[in-house]
Formats: sequence, structure tokens, C-alpha cells
Amino acid sequence: MSTEDIPEPDRVEGAPHPRRTAALFGQPAAEEAFLTARDAGRLHHAWLIAGPRGVGKATLAWRIARNLLAGAGGPLDMAPDQPVFRRCAALSEPRLFLLRRAWDAKAARLRQIIDVEETRRLKTFLQLSSADGGWRAVIVDAAEEMNTSAANALLKVLEEPPERTAFLLVCHAPARLLPTIRSRCRELRCGPLDAASLAAALDAAGLQTDDATALAELSGGSAGEAMRLAAHGGQPAYEELLALLATLPRLDRPRMIALADSCAGRDAAERYDMMMRLVPLALSRFARAGALGALPVEAARGEGDLIRRLSPGPGPARAWAEAVQRLGERMARARSVNLDPGQVMLDTFLDIETTAQRLASAA
Repeated sequence: MSTEDIPEPDRVEGAPHPRRTAALFGQPAAEEAFLTARDAGRLHHAWLIAGPRGVGKATLAWRIARNLLAGAGGPLDMAPDQPVFRRCAALSEPRLFLLRRAWDAKAARLRQIIDVEETRRLKTFLQLSSADGGWRAVIVDAAEEMNTSAANALLKVLEEPPERTAFLLVCHAPARLLPTIRSRCRELRCGPLDAASLAAALDAAGLQTDDATALAELSGGSAGEAMRLAAHGGQPAYEELLALLATLPRLDRPRMIALADSCAGRDAAERYDMMMRLVPLALSRFARAGALGALPVEAARGEGDLIRRLSPGPGPARAWAEAVQRLGERMARARSVNLDPGQVMLDTFLDIETTAQRLASAA
């Protein structure tokens, strides 16, 4: 396999890598917090850039890194034709180190963790001084993917950080980090994107959407997830799923079988994966709306009426929440033992039907 064919663990399929992304959308507070510290001369050596997946954390890390390496001051915007931008995009910038999951050539797949061997490479990088005496940058993406040995090795570096070296830890799940690492970082919090910011991010990535509001709802404000949904027909698939659920408490059999069959077969892996995400999402939206007593913004036409009928209060909300947990565990087991996708989806739909019929009989 050539270098160009090796997948990158820190890149969303169908989207440009964050190191090649110039603009950041929807995170003005996080960016302003960094700029305020930098301009006041209080630039911390380690920054924990935390938040949900796909909301721009890595893009912010690369923007900060390029700004420091260029010694530019001012805003974090940089034209892609600038030398520092080009070197970072090509991973040829000698003052930058990217710590991420490595490619296992023997197993022909990405490693599941960032191991201590990668952090040893970081130590070698840090032993070299910057040629011009300027800043160096280390990006860790994603920080929670470090195993214990790698995390402890990074902790030792953070305890005695080299001068003029910024550590930028991109993290989706800060609770999984060592508390001692978290305590040595200043946090920049990135939140979900609103519909306008999401549409702008998709447009910048070369993707168009007819309904950014619905896509923002389905993706939870994650541009990364929105790109996956847009690339694999997520919105039409969700509408198809809701059309089936609208026949509850007894599902329409031909429609149920057709939807399950569409997830089976060698060429249906992406469809199956999409449905495995959309089913828990739909039920979670039922549960949340019933618990809060407020309907969400519709992610598909007719969703509000369906939620109002199937989850009118706390009792049904609890039942749907339990179904989300139960089906999530079942789906995880199905993936681990490679069960037939069509049968997995049939079993899932029948479980949902059982829940709906139990709620209908108790009403």
C-alpha cells in the first residue's frame, strides 16, 4: 500500500484533513480565549481542546499551530499559499510534531491506540532545538486514544515542558484522560455548531445541503458527522426510518422487511452502518422530547407528530431510553461477532415494536 492510500485516523471520510482546512466555523469563544491569552503574554504551554467529535477542534489546533510557527500575531487566519501553511499541510514542517494512531504495516490497518513508541518519537523531536529560536508545536489527536504508557510518557514531558513549545491536545472525551494531564492543560471548549455555521463548514468542504437545520439536528451540530450523513444519504435514510416507525404500534411488515433487506449484502455495509447510527438517534430523540416535554426541531417532516404520539410524557420517555441502551448493547455485540445485518435490523425493529405495543396497552 502506498503512502497516499494509508487512511488517516484524524480525518473525516469525504472531508479535507484539518491541516488543509483554512477556516474555522462556530467556535469564536474558544479562538478568542486563546488569542486573549497569547496577546496578554500568558500563553500556556499545554492546551486541551475539548468538545464533541467533528465540531472543529482539530481545525482550531492546526490554526493555532500555524500561527505560532509563523510568529504572526494577529488573528489565526492564514492563506493556504503561505509557506508555513504549505509545510504543515504537507507534514514537512520541521518544528511541528503530530502524535496520532500509527499505521500497522504488518496487520495492514490503523492501530487502535496511540502507543508508547509514538511518544518516544516525540521525545526525540523535543530534543532538537528550533533552528530560528521560534515556537514549536505538538498536536495530539486524539489525546484519549493514548494507552497508559503513552499517557504517562506525555505527562512527564508536560511536567517539565521545553521552552517555546506549545502542546495542543485534541480530545473528544476528557474524562478518559489522566487527571494529571488535564490539570496541566488550559481548556478550550468547542461546542456543537448551529445550522448556519454547519452549512458554512459543509460549503467550505465542498458539500452542499438542502436543509442545514435538519442536518444539524441529525448530526448533533457536528460538521464531521454531517459530512458522513451527507456523503452516505443520511437524511433520506432517516426519513425512510421515520416512515416505518410511523406505522407503530404494529410495524408495516413489507416496509420493515424491505428496510432490513436494504442493510444486507456485500454492497450494503455503509447503509447498515448508517442505520445502526440512525435507529438509536431516533429513539433518543423520542426519549429526550418526552422527558423534557418539548419537541425538538424536526430533522424530517412529520417527526414532531410522531414523537408527540409515541413519547407523550416521562413514562414513555423512560421506556425509549431503556430501548436505546438495550439496542445499543445488542448492536455492539452484533458487530463484534459479525451477525447477518438483515437479521440484526429485523430483530431491532421487532424490539421497537414490542416497546411501542407495551406503551400502547398501558395508555
